[in-house]
Amino acid sequence: MSATKTESGLLKMGDAQIYYEMAGAGPPFVMIHAGVADHRQWNNEFAEFAKEFRVVRYDRRGYGKSQPVAGEFSDLGDLTALLRHLNVTRPAVVMGCSMGGETAMDFALTHPASVRALIMVGSAPSGLELDVPRPAKFAAAKQAYDAGDLDLAAEIETQIWFDGMDRTPAQVNQPMRRLAYEMNRIALSHESKELGKRLPDAPSPAAGRLAELDIPVLAIVGVQDIPYMLAAADYMVEHIRSVRKVVFEDAAHLSNMDQPDAFRRTVREFLDELAG
Repeated sequence: MSATKTESGLLKMGDAQIYYEMAGAGPPFVMIHAGVADHRQWNNEFAEFAKEFRVVRYDRRGYGKSQPVAGEFSDLGDLTALLRHLNVTRPAVVMGCSMGGETAMDFALTHPASVRALIMVGSAPSGLELDVPRPAKFAAAKQAYDAGDLDLAAEIETQIWFDGMDRTPAQVNQPMRRLAYEMNRIALSHESKELGKRLPDAPSPAAGRLAELDIPVLAIVGVQDIPYMLAAADYMVEHIRSVRKVVFEDAAHLSNMDQPDAFRRTVREFLDELAG
């Protein structure tokens, strides 16, 4: 079987250009990367699910190939414009990791007829405040960033988000770790330009609107993720009617990169149930 052809392009929005890729045919499946990554976070999933879905992934503004520019914007506005540009009119499965998950959920609440199901990966509803411990390494990463040492900041953040709370760098998948570091290093470089002002995605945060979600929701979290994300997954279980939580024992924030085979199987089972 020949490889599925990938279409790529740049959506121009004022002075900004949003990089995107699309492949496959069938029901739409949209993938939104984490705030420490870019579209390449979904390399494995993009290739796998393009066999039977029309898969869309993109670089959020200020990440990867989507350069930051001056001016106000919202991730929800960018996503909405991109899907309109790509003529995605059928209800989509939307999968987001971390900040990408926040945007995915805000999109589902703002455009309920456009979302068939939601997959939240190491993520939380927007506006969710929880009283949980904050890892000490966050302060060290900020100190390195403020000092202009983006290499060190990226390394510390990779320890937080990819290695996790109780694993060393030597205990994780090394090629995936290198990719995680590279994606985050690019994001930090874009951030250091101090261009653009991100606005809230929705007038009312999702944390107070979870009862409105009337679609299947899959919440995936890794045991090695930060305490906030573990607590957020529990919060979603308590407040969303049709949610299922899956926990990966040997994974941190980017669980799809940590455990790619198990992650794809979990998503596949969820999608098969939707189809059934």
